[in-house]
Amino acid sequence: MGILGSFLGASIGWWTLGPIGAIMGLVLGHLSEEQSTFIKGSKQSPHQQARSGFLATLLVLVAAVMKADGKVVRSELDFVKRSLVATFGEKEAGKALLMLRDILNQNIPVDEVVHQARVNINYASKVQLMHLLYGIALADGHLSSEEKNYLQQIAYGLGISSADMTSIASMYVKDSSAAYKVLEVDENASNEVIKKAYKKMAVRFHPDKVAHLGDDIRKDAERKFQKINEAYEQIKKERGIK
Repeated sequence: MGILGSFLGASIGWWTLGPIGAIMGLVLGHLSEEQSTFIKGSKQSPHQQARSGFLATLLVLVAAVMKADGKVVRSELDFVKRSLVATFGEKEAGKALLMLRDILNQNIPVDEVVHQARVNINYASKVQLMHLLYGIALADGHLSSEEKNYLQQIAYGLGISSADMTSIASMYVKDSSAAYKVLEVDENASNEVIKKAYKKMAVRFHPDKVAHLGDDIRKDAERKFQKINEAYEQIKKERGIK
């Protein structure tokens, strides 16, 4: 199901209420009369509802991060479009961008949005959400202090552990100890501890955990999962682990 199709007919679902529902209601109000009728008259499966909620939250929080430094410029929209294309494909990314432009014109109560997402999205989906937000924030190769603070605020509000946030950040901002941070272990950890940490990460963040959100999001999760594998392979090579 495409991005726009995820919202059409979404007459039920947690995201249609609260602050996210208020924001997305205005956005969806710009759709055609035919689409509006379809929204009111259809129902979604539980998986479709989960995907709709995830995408609505993603678009609202992407807008919040983009507005974090007080301005939104064309280059940022271009960077975001490329990030969305990489995840959802050209056609669906274009639809998402149109919605995003409407959302950018609204006041976003970030704390309330995050709280609504926290109680309705599972942990693996929250981690995937932060991956997408980090990737978009760093699309221009720079993470401003305002953007960093916003990302930390969002992660804390979603209930994501500091260790997981360090792991996520280390996949995008490299330093000499990045591979260890990705696996959430100390550089002085034993080989056995590192092996156990990798196996634990492999189970916790396997792409199947977000399969219910759609094939496109699962494929993006696979790319992030590959970063965990790459970190482990790098450490194995450095240490001569077989």
